[in-house]
Amino acid sequence: MKTLKEMLAEARQVIPEQGPVELRRRLDAGEPLVLIDVRDPDEYRDGFIEPASNISRGFLEFRIGAAATDPSTPIVLYCQTGLRSMLAARALRELGYQNVVNLQGGFQRWAQSGFPVVKDRPLTTEQIQRYSRHFLLNQVGEKGQRKLLRAKVLLIGAGGLGSPTAVYLAAAGVGTLGLMDGDIVDVSNLQRQILHTTANVGRPKVDSGTEMIRALNPDVNIIPLPMRIDVDNVMDVIKDYDLVVDGSDNFDTRYLVNDACYLAGKTNVHGSIFQFEGMATVFAPNQGPCYRCLYPSPPPPGLVPS
Repeated sequence: MKTLKEMLAEARQVIPEQGPVELRRRLDAGEPLVLIDVRDPDEYRDGFIEPASNISRGFLEFRIGAAATDPSTPIVLYCQTGLRSMLAARALRELGYQNVVNLQGGFQRWAQSGFPVVKDRPLTTEQIQRYSRHFLLNQVGEKGQRKLLRAKVLLIGAGGLGSPTAVYLAAAGVGTLGLMDGDIVDVSNLQRQILHTTANVGRPKVDSGTEMIRALNPDVNIIPLPMRIDVDNVMDVIKDYDLVVDGSDNFDTRYLVNDACYLAGKTNVHGSIFQFEGMATVFAPNQGPCYRCLYPSPPPPGLVPS
């Protein structure tokens, strides 16, 4: 009978390994890989690498088909130290999965390298009820809902575009919302800015919006930012968020937000509207053009209404 040392040596002859730095580069670049944590569920709950799925070693051969339907799919496996996942990778190779890599040093080396780890909190009974419809969706499920609860989104503007965005993100359970706007609620806003009510006329929009969101979903941590974004504060404001939603109504702000997101590597979700026409675009860094690529310079003042 072969010893563990001999089995590991044989597996290393056919299974390539990558360190944490290379895996982080691939994840940041948005490569279409499947990341699988083969540890036991209690280990996974104590901390894992985003966006790994947990398929414990004993079930890997039975469940890999659901995670990677195509045998040519790039797969990265990891365990605590890289030993169990090396043997697991060898088993997948024997099943016909040819593009399998083992994370050298496993989760332990990833964490020691200072890269981010995620620790899930148990969902409460109320949360299970609130998001039950999401659990029924294959594209969301419990794992997706947990990711939403960890997400941080900055909303620039609490007006006609920011209002419905804030309401839907809060209802969906996005865990942290930054609400940025320097205006106050005017009665003329109310026919479209659904984040505000008649009782809030004259109040700062971020105060009105904060009350609405907290009443809608207590899970959401709302950060009111009663100011306008400008060249002096933009980099400091966006740094703590995963994604920026630009619902501004002027070209200066649109170009400023675009440039800041590009420099910071943040995804910029841009929307604009005029009367019955509108557009929505996602500008993802290193995955496509940015706003300035489509519109290299602003139109002359007064040519286009804002």
